[in-house]
Amino acid sequence: MTTQPAPRPPLTWSLRGRGPQDIPVDADGERITAGWSWGGSTGHGVRVCVVDSGVERDHPLVGPVQGSYAVVQGDDGLTVEETSTGDTCGHGTACAGIIRRTAPDCELYSVRVLGERFAGTGDALLTGLRWAVRQRFDVVNMSLSTTRPHFAEALRVLADDAYFGRTAIVASAHNTQVESYPWRFSSVISVGSHQEDDPDLYLYNPRPPVEFFAPGQNVTVPWLGGATIRTTGNSFATPYVAGLCARILAKHPAMTTFQLKNALYLSAANVRTGSRGAQ
Repeated sequence: MTTQPAPRPPLTWSLRGRGPQDIPVDADGERITAGWSWGGSTGHGVRVCVVDSGVERDHPLVGPVQGSYAVVQGDDGLTVEETSTGDTCGHGTACAGIIRRTAPDCELYSVRVLGERFAGTGDALLTGLRWAVRQRFDVVNMSLSTTRPHFAEALRVLADDAYFGRTAIVASAHNTQVESYPWRFSSVISVGSHQEDDPDLYLYNPRPPVEFFAPGQNVTVPWLGGATIRTTGNSFATPYVAGLCARILAKHPAMTTFQLKNALYLSAANVRTGSRGAQ
């Protein structure tokens, strides 16, 4: 008699209807505290690239942008060129503002892969991400993804290259339960949202592939024209974790992406280890 394996539990895209107390995670070893991971760090010297719709320059909640680039169509196909234009729809500015708020002294860069009304293609996404990885940014924020499976293998290879090259790709899970990429790959740091009131609370998901939950529901973010809006989505949880990565790497610059993931995991509020915490 052949027994059938038990069905896998459904994937968890975001933390809704449950709180941190509902998802405890028991881990071996000693707890790494937030103080050890990023306490006192402001992200100084860490280069963070926002692959999105561009970033509005001089927004009071974003501050200086060290470099702005865009994926453009040329005679030889898609290329990345420096640009003086800003944000096409506000999404990238929102993400950049959350990173700036979390890691105020990091260096921010932008590569635009989305156009007006959030329009974009998988080819543009792949071109922009490939460029960012080749520039060896420390952290790449990707609050977007593609559902087209024919881009999956190229994105997986690129994500692996980034992982081993010490570029941490922090990628947003899709807001609905559909497969999309690159957040689905284990070589990236994948993020969904929670609805807790604590703006500094992040959690580890005991049922990956979404690895972390961060504030992303009904949050205030910068928008076009120097304005702010309140909005919801995994997109806006992702840059919070990207900012934490910048702070960790500023304090521990020799960390590999593997070690960075472990520091995030062991510092998450719902992860429980032995009684003796790291100092």
